[in-house]
Amino acid sequence: MRVTVNLSSMVKPAEPTWSGRLALSELDQTGMTTHVPTIYFYTQSSKNWHNVLQTLKTSLSTTLVHFYPLAGRLCSITGGRLELNCNANGVRFTEAYVDVNLVDLDDFSKNPIFDQLIPSVDYRNTPLEDTPLLLLQVTRFVCGGWSLGFCISHVAVDGQSALHFLSEWARVCRGEPLGSPPYLDRKVLRAGDPKITCVNRNIEQHAQFSPPPILLGQSSNENERKQETTVTMLKLTVTLVEKLRNKANKKPETERRFTRYEAVTAHAWRTACKIRNLEPDQKTSIGICIDVRRRMNPPLPEKYFGNAIVDVIATGTAGELVSGTLGFVSSKIRDTIEKVDDEFMNSVIDFLKNQEDLSKFQDLQLIKDEKGPFYGNPNLGVISWLTLPIYGVDFGWGKEIFTGPGTNDAEDGDFLILRGEEGGGSLIVALCLQVRHMEDFKRVFYQSIEED
Repeated sequence: MRVTVNLSSMVKPAEPTWSGRLALSELDQTGMTTHVPTIYFYTQSSKNWHNVLQTLKTSLSTTLVHFYPLAGRLCSITGGRLELNCNANGVRFTEAYVDVNLVDLDDFSKNPIFDQLIPSVDYRNTPLEDTPLLLLQVTRFVCGGWSLGFCISHVAVDGQSALHFLSEWARVCRGEPLGSPPYLDRKVLRAGDPKITCVNRNIEQHAQFSPPPILLGQSSNENERKQETTVTMLKLTVTLVEKLRNKANKKPETERRFTRYEAVTAHAWRTACKIRNLEPDQKTSIGICIDVRRRMNPPLPEKYFGNAIVDVIATGTAGELVSGTLGFVSSKIRDTIEKVDDEFMNSVIDFLKNQEDLSKFQDLQLIKDEKGPFYGNPNLGVISWLTLPIYGVDFGWGKEIFTGPGTNDAEDGDFLILRGEEGGGSLIVALCLQVRHMEDFKRVFYQSIEED
């Protein structure tokens, strides 16, 4: 497959927008500071491809008037902190062509790496203040089908906000009025507030800000970071999902009713411990990404535009996870999630506000070769897209035939849970593991579902 770039340009808001520095919350600037890639595939759109491109760009320009922070740039301030400069410099829009048909890609879920179809960011050679927050690539296939590569800064937005923008862009492209404008004031998460004078919790009580466990007998995770990794997508039919839920909810071992997310996450964690051949007393953690919009008191405003997510950590030993029931491991997931409430979130914000330098809590590996938290062996990190409105994005020529995450920045231990293509409760687990572990993981992952 060879992709030819025809044109790359900046698309700016169609009208003048507010300009100035926008304060970012602590939740915006801790964790992943790179861009998140997603891709959409569409069948033949129109015989007049030029009109398609012009419609996409014109509607994008109109949508950016309402979502003007995305047309800005990040800038550094003191203490490793960032601000958003709303300067209307625009988003990058690339037009490209590829010398294959859509059908040549076969099963999309078995071809998760589409690096040539998703715009990349040269972090090392492009100054932060010159790097677009949003990069788009529209690629036309020989058959007339096309793809949209969507790459957006995780400092600017989380998944909910990114997809809010995408859905509104699609509405405008279809000729409809904007549905729901974004809520742009991040002060509801105390963005820009000064350092507080006291802290009720310390770093030991916020495990997500402490280094994850490393393998017994090793002094660092450097060796594990260097291991070759690979990515796969594992399909879970409705039947397999229900089998996992039934195992997790088996009585009399538990009176709790665990969700499919909790059961699948617990199953993946146990499986990883098994195939990595961890010692029984090996400590292991799983980082769980939680949307806090409805967990704050009061809840965040509707269509809050920014990052409203926090990572929390479930821990255990490999021995107890492997020997325990799926219900036992699921309860560790549930207990960790349930502690995220308004008090917890304010303590997280208080803790971060008291840090002299936030950069130690940022994943800067791709930008400055600095090492952020590593949730590879013996750990995992899970993100759920189950509640994200990623499907049914129609720009006026029909809904997508497939959408999925890009994988160009995945690390060992990263896994993502998505709704399955079949719907009705089926799931897909997108997983990155070391090459030496992947085949064993796939075998044990499926086999152990069938075990009593």
